[in-house]
Amino acid sequence: MTLVLAVVAGALIGLSLGSLGGGGSILAVPVLVFLLDQGPTQATTGSLVVVGVTALTGAVAAARAGHAMVGRGVVFGLVAVGGAVLGARASSLVDGDVLLATFAALMLLVGILMALRQLRHRTGPQHAARPTLDDPIITFSPTFACACPRALKVLVTATLVGLLTGFLGVGGGFLVVPALVLGLALPLPHAAGTSLVVITITSTTALAARAGAGTSPDWGPVLVLTASSALAAVAGARVAARVDARVLSGAFTVLVLAVAAYTATRAVPALL
Repeated sequence: MTLVLAVVAGALIGLSLGSLGGGGSILAVPVLVFLLDQGPTQATTGSLVVVGVTALTGAVAAARAGHAMVGRGVVFGLVAVGGAVLGARASSLVDGDVLLATFAALMLLVGILMALRQLRHRTGPQHAARPTLDDPIITFSPTFACACPRALKVLVTATLVGLLTGFLGVGGGFLVVPALVLGLALPLPHAAGTSLVVITITSTTALAARAGAGTSPDWGPVLVLTASSALAAVAGARVAARVDARVLSGAFTVLVLAVAAYTATRAVPALL
């Protein structure tokens, strides 16, 4: 039964990451804790394995489809590395129940933000103007020029993504995608694919930072979850080209809010 749960949960995580460029990793920790019986610290470490491998698989599929701008993703990911290292080190200093309660709060916030974003897309203008795909943030030739507000936005968002990845074992795609749309002026399909490049870098960095912490996940369930998620990420990249992203995002928002509520009911009483 545990094997079946891991396969099904991995498929949901991979489909979300592959089709939306984020969101699925927020499910990995609750799945590892509540379905696969791992401790919070074990789960946040194991989640980095699941998320990193899945994101890498999805990034390759997105790049082949022409939906991932690898260079820009690498730059954003490298900026986030410092935050990922700090977050990973901080996680070892926090009690497991506090870690899980923080994760529940983050899930609720993400679910609410996703719901508000969908509502705004339905009621707001559908074709807002933004810089072109090739509009750079910093140029040195023929003269130096800097779109500093955009540069600051990328710096702050990338650091925050890194902190969340290292501390809670999430990929941070729910932050990366809008940051790539607004900060690097990528169209949404390209932002979703490029975010997988970012998530691969931040997850790998955070996992490396945790390597000496002395807490290892139960590798059997983690590897099953990872394999299922990675395969589903390839399918998710294909689904993204055929299914309205609003439908996928709406269904996933409901799932995130439901899991967040369940995680909160389990985590908060343990702190009282």
